[in-house]
Amino acid sequence: MLPLKRPPLMREHRLYQSDWMMRFYGYDASEVAAATDAETGCLPLDIDPKLAWALNHRAIFPVDVNRAPREALLRVPGLGVKAVDRILASRRHRRLRLDDVARMTTSIKKLRPFLVAVDWRPVALIDRADLRARMTPPASQLELFV
Repeated sequence: MLPLKRPPLMREHRLYQSDWMMRFYGYDASEVAAATDAETGCLPLDIDPKLAWALNHRAIFPVDVNRAPREALLRVPGLGVKAVDRILASRRHRRLRLDDVARMTTSIKKLRPFLVAVDWRPVALIDRADLRARMTPPASQLELFV
């Protein structure tokens, strides 16, 4: 029997994101399934599937931005295909610093725990118990009367 309540639109957005993970980032279906919430079996609505996968596989992080292959860089939350291509093109000429990577991406906040650069080493960020809470955007209160 179908549920009486429609699923939230964010769930549809997360499914599109997981489709992109398989098409453009090299994930397979079992890896996307590893990003699901253990209790509900669904993708988490508060964080994107790529970040959820990275939080479940912390052992492979942090990734060195100056040495990692393309496949490893594509698994870093916050790095897209264009940013990874820019990183690979730039590191042929010189070693990249964190501010170089920041200029190639939209947000460096999501990247910091998962990357190593010449001037950046996330000493204990990846092992923090509250890393998911730090990466989750704050909840916003809806206004009834605007």
